[in-house]
Amino acid sequence: MRVAILSDIHGNLTAFEAVLADLRQTSPDLILHGGDLADGGSSPVDIVDRIRELGWPGVMGNTDEMLFRPESLGEFARNAPALKPLFDVIEEMAAATRAKLGPEPLAWLSGLPRRQILEGIALVHASPESLWRAPSADAGDAELESVYAPPGRPVVVYGHIHRPYIRKLPGMVVVNSGSVGLTQDGDRRASYILVDILAGEVTPSIRRVAYDLDRELALLAECGLPHAAWVAKTLQSGCFQIP
Repeated sequence: MRVAILSDIHGNLTAFEAVLADLRQTSPDLILHGGDLADGGSSPVDIVDRIRELGWPGVMGNTDEMLFRPESLGEFARNAPALKPLFDVIEEMAAATRAKLGPEPLAWLSGLPRRQILEGIALVHASPESLWRAPSADAGDAELESVYAPPGRPVVVYGHIHRPYIRKLPGMVVVNSGSVGLTQDGDRRASYILVDILAGEVTPSIRRVAYDLDRELALLAECGLPHAAWVAKTLQSGCFQIP
């Protein structure tokens, strides 16, 4: 069995379409999404509509929660008052995305579960206990084990940090899927995960997919999203940028 897991699309339609084309080549038996579908990109409505049409199981991300429950951003932001200017920008962008989506898609986002548990794989957005907090890519083995052992699966996959990696620990493997639409590891290509399950062995691998960045930048410039130029800088660099 082959499972594909893609996360953190963030409204990037061009990257999403490129990954869909790549999925036709890799031919997974099951596709899961890891949340953070719509906020912060050119095409939030298109992405939510496509995910719903495709019927992929998935999990809720922190920006999905931020869209249908705006106060969740403020609850998280209270822990980092020095970052208030950044959170103000994020809230302005979220308000615009929320208005584009409308009530019914927001209600659908609110119904997403926080975990997907399969025979050999557990999927969460950030961590089993939080949509907003997750270990970094350079976290120690002990931290990863303490956070991701509870689901009790040999492979645990999360997104959120936009930096794909695979870490083998005693008795389990922790995988970050990276981001389809807003990569931040210095590689501008979209990222997703393939997990092959064969005869009890569970083997994850990272898949990178190039897409037409200029097309997405044009869509972003025309979409009316506040602070779109900030998103464009991140897309162009493949790294987080300060707004």
